[in-house]
Amino acid sequence: MNWNLLLPYDFSPLTILAYLLVASGYIVALRALPGEEKPGPVRIFAFFLGLLLCYAVMQTWFDYYASFMFFIHRGQHLILHHLGPMLIALSNPLPILRFWHRQLAPAMGAWALPIRWGYNTLQQPFIAAFLFAGLVYFWLWPPIHFDAMLSRDLYWVMNWSMLLDGLLFWWLIFDSRSPHDTPSLGYGKRILLLVMVAVPQMVLGAWIVFNRGMVYDVYEVCGRAWPMSPADDQLIGGILTWIPAAMMSVVGILILIGRAMRDDRPRPRRQVAEEVTP
Repeated sequence: MNWNLLLPYDFSPLTILAYLLVASGYIVALRALPGEEKPGPVRIFAFFLGLLLCYAVMQTWFDYYASFMFFIHRGQHLILHHLGPMLIALSNPLPILRFWHRQLAPAMGAWALPIRWGYNTLQQPFIAAFLFAGLVYFWLWPPIHFDAMLSRDLYWVMNWSMLLDGLLFWWLIFDSRSPHDTPSLGYGKRILLLVMVAVPQMVLGAWIVFNRGMVYDVYEVCGRAWPMSPADDQLIGGILTWIPAAMMSVVGILILIGRAMRDDRPRPRRQVAEEVTP
């Protein structure tokens, strides 16, 4: 194996610092939390797997191939927008977030209110769904995509916007708090959101797959990393936009149905009190 492929292709100190802060912040909180609040091994593994996958597609040579092959670019965004954030949300980092909220809240001062207002606005169900599906359409709009793939600054904005939006959306979907006892979104509405975002992505993916012309000619301008025909590159990229994204919505729906069924069972009063406590 060529281990040099794990080194950054386009070294970004800000990106590496961000991932280090998140990883170290999780570990610090994990060590400080009392035993009953600490996430279990499976949750810890899911968090770091999601984090590592996102890092890998942004700061290894995977990013190089994503810059010169359309179907790898779609795989990159599938991880940044879907799989990585989905794993992080499923890991339920709520105890970690609560720990850092207690530590940082006094220092935030006047910033706390606008940050909370902005977060609550972005987490409005229809706004969240519109942004989640809309960003995919925006960055795949051929003129925008052409500019983003030729400008490294715009390219970084594209990737970070997909990652951050994915984290917000999947946390809204997989918020571990029960909607029966907290203001979190009801299970039915979460399932509806997953359907709402799946359909537009399926339509876009099908349009790319069945389009007879060359939709993204920027890869012809820059050259492809491998000697693959433009039609095959576009076909595989369209399939990745179409099927895996829709399947993740299906998986999310099944998880939510399971949660809803468990949530209907009687629970001890202590467990309910812990979920209500902020």
